[in-house]
Amino acid sequence: MDILLKKEQQINEDDFMEKRVKRQLETKVIRKRKTYEASMKVLMLASTFLTGLLVVFLISYVLIKGIPNLSIEFLITKPSYITEKIGILPDILNTVYIVLATLFIVLPLGVGAAIYLTEYASNKKIVGAIEYAAETLSGIPSIIYGLVGMLFFCQFMGMKTSLLAGAMTLVIMNLPTIMRTTQESLKTVPQSYREGAFGLGAGKWRVVRTVVLPGCVDGVITGCILSVGRILGESAALLFTAGFAHAVNGLLDGLSAPGATLTVALYVYAKEQGEFGVAFAIASILMMLTVLINLAATMVGKYFNKKKN
Repeated sequence: MDILLKKEQQINEDDFMEKRVKRQLETKVIRKRKTYEASMKVLMLASTFLTGLLVVFLISYVLIKGIPNLSIEFLITKPSYITEKIGILPDILNTVYIVLATLFIVLPLGVGAAIYLTEYASNKKIVGAIEYAAETLSGIPSIIYGLVGMLFFCQFMGMKTSLLAGAMTLVIMNLPTIMRTTQESLKTVPQSYREGAFGLGAGKWRVVRTVVLPGCVDGVITGCILSVGRILGESAALLFTAGFAHAVNGLLDGLSAPGATLTVALYVYAKEQGEFGVAFAIASILMMLTVLINLAATMVGKYFNKKKN
């Protein structure tokens, strides 16, 4: 009897020790996990703070240096070497012309290619090859686009150095962005919408035009806005294709003539002429345009999300 009691007592003690060891191990694991989570939170907060601080510093520095050099005369006049007057009206007009020409060409091409790849193409190998080529295009440095544009559009196609040659080069650069954003938006349209339209007797193109495209307008507009942002910030490709001219022209005449956009003018004034005040003024304009474009993209996305819901 005593032996049984001792065995039972020993078993209870072993169970107690085992539970105690388990609790200690669990406590250690919990402590390690809490320490790890706390350290990761600190690192993420520090990264967020440093990133935000850097962005605020860059924007503030550019605006503080650039805004004092802005004036109405600076914005509505053209440069003159006789009176030594500096104005950026030709650069603003050239930027508007090249944005309009690029979007006029790239939007039908990009949206049409995305519709074909998503709605019509049945050979997955061809679709994969085209998508891979588009992704490869998006990773090529812009200076390479400039060299190719100079050789193909300016010389081989006979466009010479002009805004149209620059716009064609930017079309190739922005085509992958329009394609990918439109493709992703087309894939978000439920398949049941298409099947319902087919069940009512609608044809393929009618389904795409009246059912699918209205459901992915937000993606097309977002891609368009992102492309405008890239066009505004591009300089390397335009240095070789659009030129440096500062002449005021109409839309049609301007497209066939060389011209400097705002980013190219910024480079010329800063690097070639040493006019850093003018360069900072142009940079502040580009900075404000970039902020407005990002806000517009965010507002458009929210608007269409609300409309869908």
